[in-house]
Amino acid sequence: MEIVIQYFLEVWEILLEAAPYVLFGFFVAGLLKGFLPDDFVARHLGKNTKGAVVKASMFGVPLPLCSCGVIPAAAGLRQQGASKGATTSFMISTPETGVDSIAITYALLDPIMTIFRPVAAFISALTAGTLVDMFPETPKPGKVAFTPLNFAPTTMKKEEVCTSGCCSSKPAGKTVKEKFSAGMQFAFGELIADIGKWLLIGVLIAAVVSTFLPVTFFQEYVGDGLFSMILMVFIGVPMYVCATASTPIAAALALKGLSPGGALVFLLAGPATNAATITVVAQTLGKRVAFIYVSSIAVTSVILGLAVNWVYAKLGLSVFSWVNTVEAHQHGAVGYLSVIILLALVGKQLIGRGGHKHGQSCGCH
Repeated sequence: MEIVIQYFLEVWEILLEAAPYVLFGFFVAGLLKGFLPDDFVARHLGKNTKGAVVKASMFGVPLPLCSCGVIPAAAGLRQQGASKGATTSFMISTPETGVDSIAITYALLDPIMTIFRPVAAFISALTAGTLVDMFPETPKPGKVAFTPLNFAPTTMKKEEVCTSGCCSSKPAGKTVKEKFSAGMQFAFGELIADIGKWLLIGVLIAAVVSTFLPVTFFQEYVGDGLFSMILMVFIGVPMYVCATASTPIAAALALKGLSPGGALVFLLAGPATNAATITVVAQTLGKRVAFIYVSSIAVTSVILGLAVNWVYAKLGLSVFSWVNTVEAHQHGAVGYLSVIILLALVGKQLIGRGGHKHGQSCGCH
């Protein structure tokens, strides 16, 4: 009974620390949705140019799309003329991080990792996209694509893509109030429905790690070098976990001795891909692209992980110390209120949508 109580106390502690930042992240995501034109990304990436890979890597960083929601968005970009490299870059940088996950990274890890995470996402996406574009494309007319609404295979002509309400331009003449309202409805409605459940699952898994894994586990059995990072790659690549949900798990692993580099590898490899995403990439972009997609994520994340370990060592810093400090301080009324609001919002979506099946709405961002 004592261990059960300790487990739920860990769950509550993680929620208290993370909830204010998660809500703030959703708020910023709502502002992006409300005031950024829906066709903004397509207009800049819908060209087969080298600069498109850089833009795709950059634009994907703040967007709050999970590895599920990014699939139809990337398929639309591809049909609009984006190169395979730009499409691949967008599919990597977008799920690896976002404004919501950046906020929770600061809450549960530390300021250095908060900076490194989006930078690493950009680098890994740029690397993969560049490698993909090094191979010549052989366009095939009438190629099977996935529609933004239901992932059902359909043969679409270029001019037919992105005509639904999900991706068409917003009606002209919207007031600031209307844009703000639409953005908040998206952030605290649809976006909560898409990742809220997975965030809670991530918190529950993090609490399991915090409660049952020995404090010296990684030092004694894994170490803090290359092996731990390779292990994180094998755990993260096939696993479905969104950027926000991966953060409490990484923080819990850091408390058990996982190195900063190992934590970064998990934060990159986990959200960027999973078994379903790999299958879709192989079908829509080709098996060769799928191989580059997975291998570049694995290799680049490990290299970046080693670089992060070097930086922390040079600065004499430790994620473990920061996380311990975070857990030690007292939580005020804002923390408690944020937890109540977050749980209420997630609960409302889960109950109102029958538990929310991911494929039903995550493409309509």
